[in-house]
Amino acid sequence: MTPTTPTHAAVRPRILVARAVFPDVLERLRAVFDVEANQEDQILAPAELAHRLADKQGVLTTASERIDAALLAACPQLRIVANMAVGFNNFDVDAMGAAGVQGTNTPDVLTETTADFGFALLMATARRLTEAEHYLRAGQWKQWRYDQFAGAEVHGSRLGIIGMGRIGQGIARRAAHGFGMDVVYHNRSRLAPDLEAACKARYVGKEELLRTADHVLLVLPYTPASHHAIGAAELALMKPTATLVNIARGGIVDDAALAVALREQRIAAAGLDVFEGEPRVHPDLLALSNVVLTPHIASATVPTRRAMATLAADNLIAFFDGRGPLTPVNTPAPRKYD
Repeated sequence: MTPTTPTHAAVRPRILVARAVFPDVLERLRAVFDVEANQEDQILAPAELAHRLADKQGVLTTASERIDAALLAACPQLRIVANMAVGFNNFDVDAMGAAGVQGTNTPDVLTETTADFGFALLMATARRLTEAEHYLRAGQWKQWRYDQFAGAEVHGSRLGIIGMGRIGQGIARRAAHGFGMDVVYHNRSRLAPDLEAACKARYVGKEELLRTADHVLLVLPYTPASHHAIGAAELALMKPTATLVNIARGGIVDDAALAVALREQRIAAAGLDVFEGEPRVHPDLLALSNVVLTPHIASATVPTRRAMATLAADNLIAFFDGRGPLTPVNTPAPRKYD
């Protein structure tokens, strides 16, 4: 007798959890799926990821796992990739769509936490907090001096935000309403008038923003079009007293060009939570004192990271329940054998 393909009701879908998550979230998934978990929490090399996914129908990923055409070709059973991140530049969305693979992300649940961090990184950068702390810890503080670690003003200054989605809007509200900052922004499309009013933000061209802002904060998504959106030419437009903060994605800033601008004091300081090729950090940045460096932690509070993991799990469960994903990022082509 020829065996038939089991229905979804007859067998539990097999999924991979590619990185460590909260134990209770993992147990919730195990109640529904046959789960293989990467308990060592090492970033899986592409070949190892493909090997582990070869017999899986779903996977919970972070931004560290690249889902591209080569991996999809090696994993014909894969039906859904649930990213535990709002960004999904680790997805080849076109290849996933062509292969009939659903992608999801975790928007909204991290908006306010990430906006908090963006403003915290702006403050730390402008007021030279890490530079001053290192000075103190090294035992170099002997006396007060009028210009000791004198930084840039924040309240009443001009903040330029590039990328005015939910997180950018959250930062704008904090800046305008809490610190009386003059907020300008640049985006692919202009906000509706009511949103501009709520943020007290004014739309300007990118060049005007770079030339006039005291602080430039990046919150735009990474795409091929935004690769090195801030490079040597853009940095040359900024004031020598200005700061640059990136909480978006590595690759939006040309880190090598930024290191040169910081070293030559063509801009005053930078704050970076994301990097090209992370977790590797450009060595020239590590050698500089006028840059605040953090390891991609903008969403790192326990409640927010838990909400992200829960939403990724919810997407997997809803998809295999037949309800459809809660937060899809693509519309995959129909699969002939589903």
